[in-house]
Amino acid sequence: MNNKLKNHSLRLALILAAFSALGPFTVDMYLASLPQIMVFFETNVSMIQASLTASLLGLGLGQMVMGPLSDKYGRRTPLLISMILYIVSSISCAFLPNIESFIVVRFIQGVAASAGLVISRAIARDKYSGVEMTKFISLLIMISNVAPLVSPNAGSAVTSFSSWAGVFVLLGLLGILLTGITTWGLEESLPVQHRVSGNFMAVMKNYNRLFHDRMFMGYALVNGILYAGVFAFVAGTPFIYQNIFGVSPQTFSILFAMNGLAIMIGSQVVKRVAGRLAERSILRIGLSLSFISSFAILMAVLSKCSLPAIFVSTFLFAISIGIIGPVSVTLAMESHGQIAGSASAVLGTFQFALGAVTSPLVGIAGEHSAIPFGIIIFTTSLLAIFSYIVLIRRVETQSDGIKKAKTNT
Repeated sequence: MNNKLKNHSLRLALILAAFSALGPFTVDMYLASLPQIMVFFETNVSMIQASLTASLLGLGLGQMVMGPLSDKYGRRTPLLISMILYIVSSISCAFLPNIESFIVVRFIQGVAASAGLVISRAIARDKYSGVEMTKFISLLIMISNVAPLVSPNAGSAVTSFSSWAGVFVLLGLLGILLTGITTWGLEESLPVQHRVSGNFMAVMKNYNRLFHDRMFMGYALVNGILYAGVFAFVAGTPFIYQNIFGVSPQTFSILFAMNGLAIMIGSQVVKRVAGRLAERSILRIGLSLSFISSFAILMAVLSKCSLPAIFVSTFLFAISIGIIGPVSVTLAMESHGQIAGSASAVLGTFQFALGAVTSPLVGIAGEHSAIPFGIIIFTTSLLAIFSYIVLIRRVETQSDGIKKAKTNT
C-alpha cells in the first residue's frame, strides 16, 4: 500500500472511528456520575443501571433499523438524520425531571448513536475485503478505543466544575461536531446501483439469510457474547472501584481508561500479525486469552483479592477483546458485502442486546459485592468458546474433511 493510500485509509479510519466512538462516549462518559445521578433522582442502584441498560438496548436494537436503512438509502442520509436526533436527545437528558423519563430518553439517545456504530462498519466493508479489511478494522478499533481512554476522564472533568447534567450537554456538542463531519467530511461509499431495493419483506429476507448462515452466526455470537462481558465490566466497575475499594471518581476514570488502552493493544497485535497468521488462528488465540483472564477475574473476586489483582485480570481480558473483535467482525462480514449494513447491524445488536442482559445482573447482589461481576464475565467467556466449537469449529472440520476426501479421490 503506497503512502497516498495509507493516508487515505488513516483519514477514513479517523472519521469512522469518531462515529464508532459515539457508542462508548454515550455509555462511558456518565459512568463516574452514576452515584450523583442516583442521589439527584432519589432512586436506587438498579434504576440507575436501568438507564445504562436502556442506552445499550437502544444501541443494539437501533442498529437493526439503521443497518438496512443504510443498505437501501446509502450511508450518509441515515447517518445525518441520526446525528440530529442524537443532539436533541442528549441535551434533553440534562433537563429531565425524573428517572423514568431519563431512562426513556437514554434509549432514544442509544438508538441515535447506533447509526455511527453500524454504518462505520458497513463503510469499512464497502471499501475493503480480506486481509486489508482485517487490518483496517483493527486500525479502526484501535483508534476508536481512544474513546474509553478519554470519555470517563472527560466526564469527571465536566462534573468537577458542573453538575452531571453538563456531561449530556457536552454529548450534544459532540453530536453537532459529528453532524458537521457527516455533511462536509464524509463521502458516500455505497453507489446507487449497489443499494438494496425492496420493502420490509426484503429486509426480513436478508436477516433470514444471515440468521441461517451458521458460520456468520458463530462469529456474531462469539463477538456479541464476549462484548456482553465488557458491558458487565462497564456497569459494575463504577460501584466496585468506588464503593468497595473507595477510589475517587478521578482515579476510577484512569483505571477504567486503562482498559481502553488494553483493547487498543489487542487491536494492534491483530494489525501486526494479520497476513502472517490466518484470521481463525488469531481468533483462537484471543479466545484462549479470554478464558484464562476471565477465570483469573472470577478467582480474584471470590477470594476478595486486592484492587491490583482485579485490575490486572480485567486488563488482560480487555486485550483478548481487542484481539477477538476485529477478527470476528471481518470473518463474519466477509461473505456478505452486498448487505453489509444488515450484517453489521446483527453484529452490533448482539453486542448491545446481550450487554443489556448482563449489565443489570452485575448489581443483583448489591453495590458492595463483586461476585456477580466475576461470575458473569467468566460465563461469557465460556459461552463464547462453546459457540465457537458448536457453530464454527464443526463447520471448519467438516469442510476440511470434504477437501481431504476430494484430494484423495
